[in-house]
Amino acid sequence: MAVGIGRRKFIAALGGTAFAWPLAARAQQGRRVARIGFLGLLPISGSASRIEAFRAGLRDLGYVEGNDFVIEYRWAEQPNELPKLAAELVDMNVDVIFAPSSIQVEPARQATKTIPIVFAAHADPVGLGHVASLARPGGNVTGLSMMLTDLTAKQLEIAKEAMPHVTRVGVLWNPPTPSHALALEALKAAGKKLGVELQMLPVSTVEEFNPAFATMTEGRVDCFLAVPSAFAYSHRVQLADLALKHRLGGIFQQKESVEAGGLMSYGADTLDLYRRAASYVDRILKGAKPADLPVEQPTKFELVINLKTAKALDFSIPESFLVRADDVIE
Repeated sequence: MAVGIGRRKFIAALGGTAFAWPLAARAQQGRRVARIGFLGLLPISGSASRIEAFRAGLRDLGYVEGNDFVIEYRWAEQPNELPKLAAELVDMNVDVIFAPSSIQVEPARQATKTIPIVFAAHADPVGLGHVASLARPGGNVTGLSMMLTDLTAKQLEIAKEAMPHVTRVGVLWNPPTPSHALALEALKAAGKKLGVELQMLPVSTVEEFNPAFATMTEGRVDCFLAVPSAFAYSHRVQLADLALKHRLGGIFQQKESVEAGGLMSYGADTLDLYRRAASYVDRILKGAKPADLPVEQPTKFELVINLKTAKALDFSIPESFLVRADDVIE
């Protein structure tokens, strides 16, 4: 597949090294170099920092890139390209496939039942049937969960706490993302408990952003929640801009969305998850079976508030809430 604009920009951001690493490994004569297949989805600006966290985790474990391992990258610009790219990695007989989230795990596990698959920020591995249980995954898939189903409900609670006047919340969700059906059920239960009415708005393309915000404005929602997905993360700047235009506060999972101008975020530290994922690859390369490696959960969570955005929207965030924030952007 030809390298598209998104791929070219991303490779440029990495300094072109994405293609240089395999060449360095092939130059190693007679040395066993582990090959890690990376199944990625573009466009996701910010991926460079996540990949670097994963590589840093391997370096911390004593691995030298080009000598001990190489990463074979396969990037999809649309989810429907992932099965073909996963099959390419299987045909290469890589030692392990790194499929960061649920949207990449599914095509990877369909492509192979034998090559180990490691995820770094899976939304709900048990709920989606990718592992039998957190303690005993079974099969060839394991890694770290970002607890999306639970955290999405928690984000709604946080929005209500930060803005007590909230009674109606718009929910932007992405139908192609496998975990969102589970997240919506959790949100409905949380909304009922909190006495908050939810307006569900499926958004699959950028062109659907404007109509979705218009619908929320007409429906007089008090704020909106963007259910975490690669799609929402990729377009966080557009979402933040539209939120300001329509004078709506938004709650997200990643702090990068708040740095882009969103109102607030609460979620697991994604860079920490990617760094920790390296330990799974390490153990697998040393002979461990994915079936025997328990799925781990986040240990670091971040609450980030953009006070500048709150002031622009005339939102008054309680001081008792602000002091709990891990970071306040002013």
